[in-house]
Amino acid sequence: MGLDGIKVVTAQEMKDLESRAFQKGYSELEFMQQAGISVAVEVEKFIQERKLPKKVLIFAGRGNNAGDGFAAGAILVAKGYSVIAYPIYPLERFGTLCRNMYENFCSQGGKVEFSLEKIQERVNQGLILDALVGTGMKKSADNELASAIEIANHSKFPILAIDIPSGLNGTTGEVGSVAIHATKTIYLEFAKTGFFLRDGWDHVGEIVRGGFGLPEDKVQASACLLNLSSLKLPPIQRSWHKYQKGYVVAIAGSEEMPGAAVLASSAALRSGAGIVHVFCPDKITVPCEIIRQFLDDKNFDGLDQEIARANAILVGPGLGRVKKTDKIVQHLLKINKPLVIDADALFSLAKHPSWKLPSSCILTPHKQEMKRLLGLETKEEIDWLSLCQNYVEEKPVTLVLKGAPTFIFMSGHLPVIIPQGGPALATAGSGDVLTGVITALLCHRLTPRYAAALGCFIHAIAGKKAAENLTSYSVIASDLLHYLPKALSSIEYVT
Repeated sequence: MGLDGIKVVTAQEMKDLESRAFQKGYSELEFMQQAGISVAVEVEKFIQERKLPKKVLIFAGRGNNAGDGFAAGAILVAKGYSVIAYPIYPLERFGTLCRNMYENFCSQGGKVEFSLEKIQERVNQGLILDALVGTGMKKSADNELASAIEIANHSKFPILAIDIPSGLNGTTGEVGSVAIHATKTIYLEFAKTGFFLRDGWDHVGEIVRGGFGLPEDKVQASACLLNLSSLKLPPIQRSWHKYQKGYVVAIAGSEEMPGAAVLASSAALRSGAGIVHVFCPDKITVPCEIIRQFLDDKNFDGLDQEIARANAILVGPGLGRVKKTDKIVQHLLKINKPLVIDADALFSLAKHPSWKLPSSCILTPHKQEMKRLLGLETKEEIDWLSLCQNYVEEKPVTLVLKGAPTFIFMSGHLPVIIPQGGPALATAGSGDVLTGVITALLCHRLTPRYAAALGCFIHAIAGKKAAENLTSYSVIASDLLHYLPKALSSIEYVT
């Protein structure tokens, strides 16, 4: 089973794709008209689904992004919508195509309001379409743009952004001064890397594709956006016994952090493993369905005996940053079995960068843990895409960079973006649950990359379903265990 996704590009990569299309004779005007159609469809769908008034207020700049907005506005006017455009710049500053689309919008019956005061009066009377500035934004917003963005953001009505929320850098996700907080972003042809980096994820809202006829070409992309529809659960044969269903060995927990072992091993059991054997201190009490055994770090015979029977191993949650953990991790790296390394085991790897990592390993760091693995002490944001990809090119592992969103890296493949995750998962022990889920999936002979992607989706869906009932404020890691079955039931099986 492969991973098929949507290419994600930088602003420059998108510009290069369009330039090649124009060199082949494609029309910029036709692209803009088609973009307008796609945007209008999404606006109409959004209004109908939420039963909003058929009123649209277009905040327009002076370039092609504004042209797309005027094109969409003309279509909506023809369909009976009340559409008012608010251009923040004088007409003489409009680009040629933008001016053409503006004139067509007016000829179709679209209304225009240049008064800032009147726009402020109307701003809570309908949906706002953000057509201020697109991926060309490279610096802080000027006064006119900043004022328009602030007015839109303070509106009580939803904002739909065309291609990218205005003020957001399409490549880096940085906000120079201020940026639109979109309810939904209608990205044109390809999602932009800036959606998923730095401040981007807090600004784009829901993301949906709108096409404009860009020809199929060899797309030079920076990442791949994965949808749940690309993933399926492996089948479980009706004749299987518990060992065939999947045997997980977990090395986790300490007297100081007993819960980590319980969360990780319980998550593995809830995610399809037939049997889970956890090695942890005697004082830790685990659910009755889980086998518990004390791990003697002076003699690994008992551990090796169980690993020989196991399909997959997890190590790290709650082990503690002690020499014992170093010895365990170093021992496991010599064993050719699928292995998920998390938490304190990652700390051991960071201390010993010369250790060789087998290709069967999955590493699951959050960003601070990843900085340690990279040997970086900076508190500043870094170029996660290139640095993490370089890491897996040097070490043949699958790397899951946890966060919202989550990234998956593997040598020879584009980084995969999981467009999921929210504040419900920002709770202690959430990562231990993810480790257990991924390890259980590895028992079913999935590739590390596929198991990691599927596990991240299951984990995120469980968090979303938990938040729907408990709110994002109240979800704790043990709640996720109860929602894993609901998450799994929402995913199709391989037939």
